Amino acid sequence: MKILFAIQGTGNGHISRAREIVPLLQKYGEVDLLISGTQAEVSLSQPLKYKFHGFSFVFGTNGGVDNWATFKIMNLPLLWHDIRTLPLKQYDLIVNDFEPVSAWACKLQKIPAVSLSHQCSFISKNTPRPAKWNYAEWLFKYYSPTPHNIGFHFERYDDFIHTPVIRSEIRSMETSNQGHYTVYLPAYDDKLLARYLNRTNKIQWQIFSKRQKTPHREGNVEILPVNNEAFNTSLATCEGLLTGGGFEGPAEALFLQKKVLMIPMKGQYEQQCNAVAASRLGVPVIHEIDDQFVFHINNWISDDRRVMVDFPDETAQIVDNLVKRYAKS
Repeated sequence: MKILFAIQGTGNGHISRAREIVPLLQKYGEVDLLISGTQAEVSLSQPLKYKFHGFSFVFGTNGGVDNWATFKIMNLPLLWHDIRTLPLKQYDLIVNDFEPVSAWACKLQKIPAVSLSHQCSFISKNTPRPAKWNYAEWLFKYYSPTPHNIGFHFERYDDFIHTPVIRSEIRSMETSNQGHYTVYLPAYDDKLLARYLNRTNKIQWQIFSKRQKTPHREGNVEILPVNNEAFNTSLATCEGLLTGGGFEGPAEALFLQKKVLMIPMKGQYEQQCNAVAASRLGVPVIHEIDDQFVFHINNWISDDRRVMVDFPDETAQIVDNLVKRYAKS
C-alpha cells in the first residue's frame, strides 16, 4: 500500500503529532510525507517527499498575527501551481492534517482523502466556540476540505472526535516539580514577556522562543530557542505551563498533570475556540498582557488546583480503523 500523509507546517503542533502518527502509518505500507507552511521549528525524523510553501500566517510580537509579514510571504500563484501539479493517483490512501495543497489537489482530481486533525473537529456544531460567530469559520470548512474527517479535541464532542494524541515520548516521561514555569507564547516579544515575568515572586521561568537562537538569561527568566527535547524536559519538570491557545501543548501539559494558563492569540479564531473549550475544563484563560497581567500570573502561581483529564492511548487503534475504512481495497 502507498500512503500520502500531508501535514500543515504552521506552528509546531501538527508536526509534533505527526511524529507519533507516521510510524503507525508505516506499519501498513510505504508512506510519503508532504509538508506545506513556513512557521515550524520542530521537524520529522523521516525524509520529506514534498515540501511546499503553502499558505501560512506569521506570528507577531504583540499577541496576534503579523498581517503585513503574512501578506509578504503569501504566494498565491505558487500555491495554485502546487495544487494543480501534485501527483496523487499513485496513492491508495491520502491522510491530511489541515494541509491545503493536497486537500485541494484531491478535490481537483476527484480523489477522496481523510482529515486527521484537530481543526476538523470544528465541523461539529457541538465543538465549543465563542458565543459570537466569526468569519473565520470558513477556514475550518474551506482551508483544507476533505470528505472524511477524524478529529481531536479536549473532549469527545461528537462521534468522530477523539481525545488528544499524546506522544509516546510524553507518555513515558518521568515527571517531577523543580519549581520553574515553562512558557510558550510565540506571538509575544521575548523582552516584553521577560519584563513582566521578572516582576513575579522570584519564580524561575523558561521561555521557549521562535526568535532566539542562543540561550540567555534576563533576571529570573531564561530564554531558550525552541527545541523538542529541551521543551519536553522543561514541561515534564515544571510547575505549570503558560501558553497560547494552541491544542497539542496544553493537552500534553494537562496529561502530565501540570497547571496551565492560556493566553489565546488576538484575532486567531481557532485559539479563541480552544480557550473556550479549555476554560470549560477548568483551565484559566486571560486575553491580554496588560497592567493586570502580573496580578493574574501571581494568582495562578498561588493556586495549586490542577485539571484532571482522561486522555487514553488510542492512536494506534484510530490509525488502524482509518486504514481499514478508507484505503483502496
